[in-house]
Amino acid sequence: MTPRDAEDDNNNRWSDLDRPPLSATALRRAVVREGGLWSDVEVVQRIGSTNSELVSRAAAGKAVEGTVLVAEEQTAGRGRLDRQWTAPPRSGLFFSVLLKPAEVPVARWGWLPLLTGVAVATGLARAAGIDTALKWPNDLLVTVGDEERKTGGILAERAGEDAVVVGVGINVTLRVEELPVPQAGSLALAGAVNTDRDPLLRAVLRSLEDWYGRWRGAGGDPARSGLQETYAAGCSTLGRTVRAELPGDRSLVGEAVAIDGDGRLVLATADGVQEPVGAGDIVHLRPA
Repeated sequence: MTPRDAEDDNNNRWSDLDRPPLSATALRRAVVREGGLWSDVEVVQRIGSTNSELVSRAAAGKAVEGTVLVAEEQTAGRGRLDRQWTAPPRSGLFFSVLLKPAEVPVARWGWLPLLTGVAVATGLARAAGIDTALKWPNDLLVTVGDEERKTGGILAERAGEDAVVVGVGINVTLRVEELPVPQAGSLALAGAVNTDRDPLLRAVLRSLEDWYGRWRGAGGDPARSGLQETYAAGCSTLGRTVRAELPGDRSLVGEAVAIDGDGRLVLATADGVQEPVGAGDIVHLRPA
């Protein structure tokens, strides 16, 4: 980068006063502490994908547990099934964290995206004063007007044998004309009392540290840690008739009645069978 490029980049960071840049120094001072989970916070201006970068670093032994990588802009952000996630610079929170839950059996690691959803919803309730609902398995929903809209998502990926990278994307200040699709939303459009990304990120990271500690301390047991009950209480999918788009071009329609001990969504079908769904897209067919 030339000096002129660097100067232009710095000016562009302040081009929208409603979207001030994040300070890695301030964030580290707020969340990194001795004996805590978070070991470092790095903020980059532009990156392809925070998840891809952190997975790569972990595989190369260049990142430790508790590393937080935050991007002001992602050019190749990904959701589940490699769906693209794009948003204007500094309009949201786009970050990934590296976790190494050695005390937890690998079979229970599937709870990590659900745990992250609970942590994000809890943190946003405190810092933004907004109710965030959870759509199984990894979507964050807010109400805009009288319509439920997706404002965020979670993506968990294995990073070698002993680690998981969990990525979070949250639309914070997206305006109507900036929405990628009409069904999308943002905290600002949902009436959040605070859209300052710094305190929002601090609140989410502290909540994630708390829930991760409870879950890890319980050996990953979702019932004993309180995770299963809390997730079910905040899950807007439960009580609805839904269609599950399953691998192999299969679909299943039923009422979502429970989240089981493996984090799967249990559907009660019209023929009286209860079938757990562990992977797939869920379409809400009617309001709860």
